[in-house]
Amino acid sequence: MRGYRVLKRSGCLDKIAVVKQALTERSLGLAKQHFSSVVMGEGVATGEIIARQYLLVRLGGLNLNRALLLSMGSEGGLVVFPLPREWREVLIEHGFKVAHFRSALRWQFYVCALFLYGVLEICRIAYAGVVASKDASAKQGNCAYFADLVPGNLPGVTDGLKSHDVISWYLQWPGRKSDIDAVRHSVSNSSPTTVGIIDVAPQSGPLPALAGSESIVNFFVWGLVVSAIAAFDCLRGRWWHAFLLNQAAQSAQARFLPVDYLARDYLFHNSGWIYRPLWTYEAEKKGARIIFYFYSTNCQPFMRPGCEMARPYYGYQAMAWPYYLVWDEYQADFVRSVACGKPRIDIVGPIGFSTSVLKMPALPARAVAVFDVQPVRNSFYQTLAVDFDYYTPKTANQFLTDIHEVLTEADCCLALKRKRDIGRQMIHRSYAHCLEKLDKLPNYIAIDPNVAAPVVIEDCVAVISMPFTSTALLGRGLEKPSIYYDPHGKLLKNDPAAHGVEVISGKLELRRWLASVLANHRFDGASNA
Repeated sequence: MRGYRVLKRSGCLDKIAVVKQALTERSLGLAKQHFSSVVMGEGVATGEIIARQYLLVRLGGLNLNRALLLSMGSEGGLVVFPLPREWREVLIEHGFKVAHFRSALRWQFYVCALFLYGVLEICRIAYAGVVASKDASAKQGNCAYFADLVPGNLPGVTDGLKSHDVISWYLQWPGRKSDIDAVRHSVSNSSPTTVGIIDVAPQSGPLPALAGSESIVNFFVWGLVVSAIAAFDCLRGRWWHAFLLNQAAQSAQARFLPVDYLARDYLFHNSGWIYRPLWTYEAEKKGARIIFYFYSTNCQPFMRPGCEMARPYYGYQAMAWPYYLVWDEYQADFVRSVACGKPRIDIVGPIGFSTSVLKMPALPARAVAVFDVQPVRNSFYQTLAVDFDYYTPKTANQFLTDIHEVLTEADCCLALKRKRDIGRQMIHRSYAHCLEKLDKLPNYIAIDPNVAAPVVIEDCVAVISMPFTSTALLGRGLEKPSIYYDPHGKLLKNDPAAHGVEVISGKLELRRWLASVLANHRFDGASNA
């Protein structure tokens, strides 16, 4: 926190963001010949970008932010963090002082730990194959697999209402494989269900266990060979094979599986945008589609005056997915500007992601759906090292109080739906206090955060969202008047991150917009519920 204050006072709040963009874009200096095809398999041609992605995922997140802030918060402070030499040089170029010996030592221990983890992963996969082979593990058939889901992403229908989850969305998507007859997902403690005639069930991982003694023996022999290669390379200072050994084990698992044991479609969402798993290169070679879909559009930083393009968040410019599903042309342009290679990009409209069995409370006829971004406590927020202070208690509180004031003047009700319940320990106290005050006032209804956003929007006359959340586009898609509200007037009205949705600044503009909405809306009853 002290380091964050130092950056803010110096006017260099973007220093860490600039460094992480450099880590995203800077090649590690590894050519194709540096990688063993025995270890990397189908990923050998893109080994450098795979290694860079995995570094960003494992070491480029909040812990690196904390290490950099800690060095800034103490006079003459040094960065002590497990980093390869190439990354330590990037930090020095951007003005950080690095404790080379301690960082290098930690890095060596880290690589050794990942090497041991890789060896254990090889043993785990081989053992799982031995156990599964006794049960004659079934083939996958024509199925799709969804990675990294949680219970709220699974189909759930109450009283005949439409489910807004991603699996239901996929099954009605015209672009899916027409012969898909089952869906598997990563929510291990869930119960099997059906959507229409499609079976939906959990699976322990994206890849089934190895089938047959020959595959298991071949895999285990491969594991012995690559473990020796990785260990020998470590002694020569070539860290990348040991670093990626656990990923290589999963890749070999996909390689040794028969084609009909793999899913037809593998779907990954944008909460894990950086790293494309090494095993997906093997699955793609065998005919599987590797699909990366955006369940939201709030993935672009705010544009600053005088800039042609906002600096992307770290990791985006290292993305190497072969197939992207996006909401609109704005998001397609963003992906084209950051993604590696020449991927396929399909515009499919809003993609449903989560649903809920909770019922909506009855809303007044003049209810307006409001969606904000909850500010978190400073101790966590400052470790994010954001380069533009917008999602703060000052903005969030002003956003809500302005809207409530204007809606109350027009005899309308504010129906607030927060994105999720982040808990009392994480939420900022000032924001929590603001919610408590609003809850005692008329013309205010708090919707359970677990209710799906489209359900709320359908029962309201209009939508007001904090820039630049996806709910504004959901509202527009449901043909409701929809805007972004910027209480401070800090944001550019033509920011591409708004996706063409109008940006309203200040209460005067908000009053004019609301008056226009009410003048054009027909109220047929006392309630939309």
